[in-house]
Amino acid sequence: MDVTKYGVGYFPPKDITYDWVTKDHIEKAPHWCSVDLRDGNQSLIIPMNLEEKIEFYKLLLSVGFKEIEVGFPAASETEYEFLRTLIDNNMIPDDVTVQVLTQCREHIIRKTFDACSGAPNAIIHFYNSVSVAQREQVFQKTKEEIKKIAVEGAALVKKLAAEYEGNFRFEYSPESFTGAEPEYALEVCNAVLDVLEPSETNNVIINLPVTVEMSLPHVYASQVEYMDKNLKYREHVTISLHPHNDRGTGVADTELALLAGAQRVEGTLFGNGERTGNVDIITLAMNMYSHGVDPGLDFSDMPSIVKTYEKCTRMHVHDRSPYAGALVFAAFSGSHQDAIAKGMKWREEKDLHSWCVPYIPVDPTDINRTYDSDVIRVNSQSGKGGIGYLLEQTYGYDLPSAMREHFSYSCKSVSDHEHRELMVADILDVFKSSYFAESPVSIAEIHFKQADSTVEAYITFSRDGIETTVKSDGNGSLDAVSNALKKYTGSNFKLSVYKEHSMQGHGSKSEAAAYIGIEDEKGTMYWGAGVHTDIIKASSHALLAAYNNMVKE
Repeated sequence: MDVTKYGVGYFPPKDITYDWVTKDHIEKAPHWCSVDLRDGNQSLIIPMNLEEKIEFYKLLLSVGFKEIEVGFPAASETEYEFLRTLIDNNMIPDDVTVQVLTQCREHIIRKTFDACSGAPNAIIHFYNSVSVAQREQVFQKTKEEIKKIAVEGAALVKKLAAEYEGNFRFEYSPESFTGAEPEYALEVCNAVLDVLEPSETNNVIINLPVTVEMSLPHVYASQVEYMDKNLKYREHVTISLHPHNDRGTGVADTELALLAGAQRVEGTLFGNGERTGNVDIITLAMNMYSHGVDPGLDFSDMPSIVKTYEKCTRMHVHDRSPYAGALVFAAFSGSHQDAIAKGMKWREEKDLHSWCVPYIPVDPTDINRTYDSDVIRVNSQSGKGGIGYLLEQTYGYDLPSAMREHFSYSCKSVSDHEHRELMVADILDVFKSSYFAESPVSIAEIHFKQADSTVEAYITFSRDGIETTVKSDGNGSLDAVSNALKKYTGSNFKLSVYKEHSMQGHGSKSEAAAYIGIEDEKGTMYWGAGVHTDIIKASSHALLAAYNNMVKE
């Protein structure tokens, strides 16, 4: 690795005061343009066929995109046919504009207009490269010659727009903008604008692409602000962004450039695009959403969007992809789970509307994710807080704190030995097998009688098919059952923990759950649980289960 080969290949603007650095958030959403069907599609190993492109197009409409770049119609027959299918079959809603890309070459521009003929609303997006590297190495042309290509392209699209049927807007991109001198990029863009003559009824888009990421994000923002302050016809020009992700900072580039005056963003779902991809519109939009800014796009069914995307593109959304990945809300760590569980309980107790839960930036349910299967996940690294929270939220069992800790070790042991994650149903199985112990001793029948200040209990115990009735008393029903069990078994245990609660909302509304912890003569704690419509019987079953666990040891 020879670092001496590399240097600064970008050009920060000079002699300008930057205003964007004083802003701390994006106040409103930009105009969004999806380029999934063009930039995203051309980067696929197997490009989408016509049927797949139509399905993806419908997905983009459902999400709420009002501008969609549908292809490079002069590049291939499939691209051309797709656009004609949309136009000829009236598949473009009145409030949606399709966008097409073309180089600044006459025959390509003419074929592009052929493909767009009759479009209700279309953006003709033409471009040529202006960077130092492209000028010197690829085209071997002077600055004036490169500018002439852009100006002649602008003149031709303006001329053809008047000749063809359809409602056309214009967009110009100085490709490789980040590798050009800002003063020169401005000169080219202003020359194009002079030809297109932006006005109240002729808004023109100047797109400033990060064709290749070359700098830190704040440098790109400075380049964008320089253009914002110096473009001609500024009030009738929309500054657009088209960031790629070569340095992995496409989202940062875009967010800072929006602070710097940009009004529009071209990107793709999940960042699919050439090389390391385009900027991920989902991340951008959801970042805004998490700050209380309506992005104007609907991601309320993220799993469905992921499913369609993966089907049409044959790409996989990474498990850690922001907001949409299978594991982005998942907490396996015990301390994380405990904090999340407490945060969720705090929201419930305080009846809060605002969202502020540790480790989770947005409410997963807003995008059709669930707490039980997406947030708290159980493996050998998990803790009592998360495991107990899942059991309570899903099945209604609210264990005592010490019992939760004991239960968490049982779950982690299963996960560790079986080398797998435990699903919520697995957690319930571990809970029942651990704390609903029905042998060796069970209760066949139980009756109580009040006698002055005490309670008499008549309990029929069963062991190995043999039933024995025992009479005892106590200061309450549970104490009487405990005394009867000690009398029947000859054991000397201490009833240390008792908790009960209604199971309302989980199963039968009339059922109650009880949890009991008993200590043997050595001070070791054993746990049991019981559920019944009669709380006394639920408590009796819990006591017996705890005893059975004790004698099994």
